[in-house]
Amino acid sequence: MLNPNTSFIKKIESRLKFIYKENYNKSILADLIHIISSYQITSKSGNKWNEKDIVLITYGDSIITDDEAPLQTLHQFLNTNLNEQLSVVHILPFFPFSSDDGFSVIDFREVNPDLGDWEDVEQLAGDYDLMADLVINHASSKSQWFKNFLKQHGKGKDYFIVEDPAKDLSQVTRPRSTPLLTAYETPKGTKHVWTTFSADQVDLNFSNPELLVEMMDILLTYIDKGSRIIRLDAIAFLWKVVGTTCLHLPETHEVVKLMRDVAEFINPNAIILTETNVPNKENLSYFGDGDEAHMVYQFSLPPLLLHALHTGNSHFLTTWAQSLPQLDGDKTFFNFTASHDGIGVRPLEGLLPEEEKGALVENMKGFGGMVNYKSNPDGSQSPYELNITYFDALKGTNKGEDEFQVERFLASQTVMMSMAGVPAFYIHSLTATPNYLEGVAQTNHNRTINRRKWKLNELNEVLNSDTPQRKVFTELQKRILLRKEQVAFHPNSKQEILDIGQQFFALKRKATGQTITVIVNMTDEVQTLDFPATSKFDLISNSEFKSKELKPYQCLWLI
Repeated sequence: MLNPNTSFIKKIESRLKFIYKENYNKSILADLIHIISSYQITSKSGNKWNEKDIVLITYGDSIITDDEAPLQTLHQFLNTNLNEQLSVVHILPFFPFSSDDGFSVIDFREVNPDLGDWEDVEQLAGDYDLMADLVINHASSKSQWFKNFLKQHGKGKDYFIVEDPAKDLSQVTRPRSTPLLTAYETPKGTKHVWTTFSADQVDLNFSNPELLVEMMDILLTYIDKGSRIIRLDAIAFLWKVVGTTCLHLPETHEVVKLMRDVAEFINPNAIILTETNVPNKENLSYFGDGDEAHMVYQFSLPPLLLHALHTGNSHFLTTWAQSLPQLDGDKTFFNFTASHDGIGVRPLEGLLPEEEKGALVENMKGFGGMVNYKSNPDGSQSPYELNITYFDALKGTNKGEDEFQVERFLASQTVMMSMAGVPAFYIHSLTATPNYLEGVAQTNHNRTINRRKWKLNELNEVLNSDTPQRKVFTELQKRILLRKEQVAFHPNSKQEILDIGQQFFALKRKATGQTITVIVNMTDEVQTLDFPATSKFDLISNSEFKSKELKPYQCLWLI
């Protein structure tokens, strides 16, 4: 049992007073301290990350067999194929759910029996650091909490937001084109509840401190079960005030700070990661003053990198990368190119001209991709995300399909893992999975295109045959191992973005004892390098770099 000290209690009380203002009372603090005191500290303080940290993003059932729990199959596959490469496994929501492939949670405290049980989760945590989702903004309409709300009796009856549909809600930022409010019948008549993402995903009411304490308990349960990184899903939408965008409100930021304080008190190595698929400046705001998120998703990277490789022009990617802050201490980026969601378009705002953005959207449609749209305050709709596997997104350029899909894709992953931050690979990037159009036809959901469930024997056959998937998988295995041995790739080592021509993307990473110059040909043509590289040895090819010519999409790590 832990006994929180006076300074910690004062900090927590200050956070709670900021969040609840005139509605604050001492009982909120007492309830929260009681919850915190029921947990035991799980590890001693140490470095939160280093150059050896590599994250895998996966569903619990991304790889399946007929005769064992999917979490066990996943564990077996990782231990057989990626044990040396990976340090962290992000299992996307593994709880009972009713929709959105796990993000409409029925019970936050149970493991979906279709995937396995808590023992399976804890066994994975024995071999890898775990990352878990706290789906904090909403709960399933099939959850007991919401059932109690509909009955107006029991735990959860005051956990949801009821709003008057006659009010002007036009300023609310919408990530979807579905209605913001959904009508449900209760003993007290029709209630219109807030549903930012879907009618089945009912927003939680954090103005009720009882709910906040409950969610803090759930957060600590995940840490207690072996999760070291907690991903705060859709956190930007947490707090609602009518007449505002209901996005990034000060109370939301304070809740993130509170969660960091409490998580670190229980486990000094715990990491809070915010998932905010928004424009770049808004995304960076979740670092706070070094007291908020430890990591933020690098949401502008996937679409900017895709644009650069499509056009053979790195100008916009380079300009954005040069604007990134140098992070140190307990702050770093979470770098990725693909995830279970689509490729966000909003993070391009202010970074890519509208005509370039429009052309990219159309190119994705040409490669079998789809587009999800969001509603705007004026009633119009605009692209919110591109739905396509990152591998198929790179099957060609703005000139059409070509023979460089594998090389272009490997270049994208090499850029991602070269940049400051912790690199994360979606399982369907590691396996170079093509568009899963059959799945979209079955579910009628665009996002299914990038959520294939591989049969283990089928995947093994693909990865052991002469296929593009094998080429990508084996080369990424090699490059990841190579990267892990370079101290210059520490997440917080100095990064200098170089502008050596729009046909290249280049940077330097510097740490005590090592400097690596990264140069990538972003085009489908041989390019002559007119750059005074003092380093001549290329780690990727394990040879001296004597030529001044780079093949299409060739990557260099020069030391």
